[in-house]
Amino acid sequence: MSLQDDLTAVKRCLDDLVRTVGRLEQSLARASENEFRSPSAGRADDLVTISDTPYDSALWTDSDDEGLGVRGRRAP
Repeated sequence: MSLQDDLTAVKRCLDDLVRTVGRLEQSLARASENEFRSPSAGRADDLVTISDTPYDSALWTDSDDEGLGVRGRRAP
């Protein structure tokens, strides 16, 4: 390839890069506009409040102690 061909190829690649970056900037601008326009639906509904009160011990009568086996029995 001659120097002129190389320069033409580089210019074509740079033009493609400029077009692609422009499209990417437009996409990001549209995405950020949509994000700020409408609050994310359902996010507040997904939060669950856990109270600080102790759990009812009756809930755990038939459960195993993790890593120790069944209550009332010795660990292996």
